[in-house]
Amino acid sequence: MRRPAHYSRSPRASQPPAVPDTPQAPAATASPSRWQPGRRSFALLLALCVGLVAGGAAFWPRDTAPPLTQKDIDAAVMRTLQTAVLPSPAAKAAEIVGPSVVRVTGYGPEKATPEAKTEKRGRNLARGKPPQAAEPPGEVERGVGTGVVIVDKGVILTNLHVVAGAERISVTFADGMEAPATITGVQPENDLAVLQAQKIPDDLVAATMRSTADLRPGDQVAAVGFPFGIGPSVSAGVVSGLNRSFRSPEGKQELDNLIQFDAAANPGNSGGPLINMEGEVLGVVTAILNPTQQRTFIGIGFAVPIDNAASAAGSPPF
Repeated sequence: MRRPAHYSRSPRASQPPAVPDTPQAPAATASPSRWQPGRRSFALLLALCVGLVAGGAAFWPRDTAPPLTQKDIDAAVMRTLQTAVLPSPAAKAAEIVGPSVVRVTGYGPEKATPEAKTEKRGRNLARGKPPQAAEPPGEVERGVGTGVVIVDKGVILTNLHVVAGAERISVTFADGMEAPATITGVQPENDLAVLQAQKIPDDLVAATMRSTADLRPGDQVAAVGFPFGIGPSVSAGVVSGLNRSFRSPEGKQELDNLIQFDAAANPGNSGGPLINMEGEVLGVVTAILNPTQQRTFIGIGFAVPIDNAASAAGSPPF
């Protein structure tokens, strides 16, 4: 059987030989060491090198840079801010909420109301068509709006007036997937509808909702949607007021407790999210104030606070 190898420790200094008891003859006197020029030359060379190194060290350059001060740091930060291009807060917010914004289209008999005719003219102009161009044969696109996903299973908030009376509803997600949707809930007093998409993307992301309890006039906001079907489009502004009321042009409905904002909104923005600069949904864009029948934005828009809007889905978030 082969044994494993054993390794010894470091060798110890050899022991001097034992002195015999018998007397020894006196050792001869050692002769003086002879001149060894090789060793002496090496020693002199070594001493010379050490001397040169020690003497030259005094002439080596030293790091004499002064320590950084707060003024130097502030100047460097300011220089970076002036030279680096940073995205705007609205751009970052829109990027966050973008995957949760959908285009909502209702199909069915064409509406004959003045608002419907104005929206149709706007859609035609956006597509490069004559204002009064007729819809292609088949289903008529009677309304285009926006929606926001609030549950990643395909639950979508939008405006009731966007889908009311539609024979078929279609939603188009951020990745381009188009799917049929059905109305699962309504909240007429806030002009809200809840949709359930029949098919959803694998990576669908629900938007983050934020309570409006600490919202103040002057806070920055952005509206994301499909004005006249163009989009997704982003417009930025501020909160102009809180707890506003709005009556529809026909006087059929009055909405209360609305957020007033000045981010540009037009027909097609309806149902889209009003967000803060963190990309969180504060409300659902619902109406714009129009002293005339032109249905164009004059600087006053309204949104239903998400505190009320989410309750339309049966699950108040706050």
